[in-house]
Amino acid sequence: MTQHNETPATLAEHQEAMKRLLTEFDRVCKVLNIPYVLFAGTLLGAVRHQGFIPWDDDLDVLMLREDYDRFLKEAPAVLDTDTFYLQQEFSEHWPLFFSKLRLNGTTCLEKYHPKDPAVHQGIYMDIFPCDDARKTDLGRKLQFAASKVVIAKALDKRGYATDSKKKRCFMALCRLLPRKPFLWLVKTGAKNGDTVHSFFAAAKSYDKNIYPRRYFTQRTEAAFAGRSYPVPADYDGLLREIYGDYMQLPPPEQRVCKQHAILVDTRQSYEMYADYRDGMTFEVFTESIR
Repeated sequence: MTQHNETPATLAEHQEAMKRLLTEFDRVCKVLNIPYVLFAGTLLGAVRHQGFIPWDDDLDVLMLREDYDRFLKEAPAVLDTDTFYLQQEFSEHWPLFFSKLRLNGTTCLEKYHPKDPAVHQGIYMDIFPCDDARKTDLGRKLQFAASKVVIAKALDKRGYATDSKKKRCFMALCRLLPRKPFLWLVKTGAKNGDTVHSFFAAAKSYDKNIYPRRYFTQRTEAAFAGRSYPVPADYDGLLREIYGDYMQLPPPEQRVCKQHAILVDTRQSYEMYADYRDGMTFEVFTESIR
């Protein structure tokens, strides 16, 4: 029988592992001269806590599409592949619409049954693309709708489960649709226009994922866990759009980890847990289709 680590990683150990990922990601981007910014909760953590939000188990960066595509193409030649694994969007063992940088020799089992047993399940950070938005509100809403089709197809292929009949029906419908034209629509907007969207970066809301391009082209530096990383120059404007009064801490009862994973191990590879999921009974997860 496979011997599992009897002591799962603490949140602090998980965050230390993610710091290693961010350090390597930043190194590769500097070598290749590819811009990016800290995004979402990671940006909030940098501004409000100078590091991770104390109860956060996630790490997000965002890149404009042209920079993101160049990173996926050029990073493998620079990356320390003995230690890190670049899990590219729509690749053989990763059907999703964004990419991850994973830490080899670790485990991060997420809240779903993977349909592909070969998927890398090490500790990760998320790398999101940001796309050109169309000029009209109608055009942007069509991009948003198209993103839902691409996302539903990807989540279904990954092994997403939900107790919502509406979502199950939508995923069954999307299974029959081709991905290519919907993906093209999401990615094709006003080139070098003033507006971009992040519909592939946890876009639960249409309004909260359309931004001025300058948020991501005008950058400064902010401290994060003892190092300095790029953030939007107008980080205040971006954070207010996403979170409102972001410097106000939530009530103590809401300062809890979202627990993206069911098990984290910083010392043993996910391959050691090949039989772990088989012996577990999962509840049906109700995360929203992004």
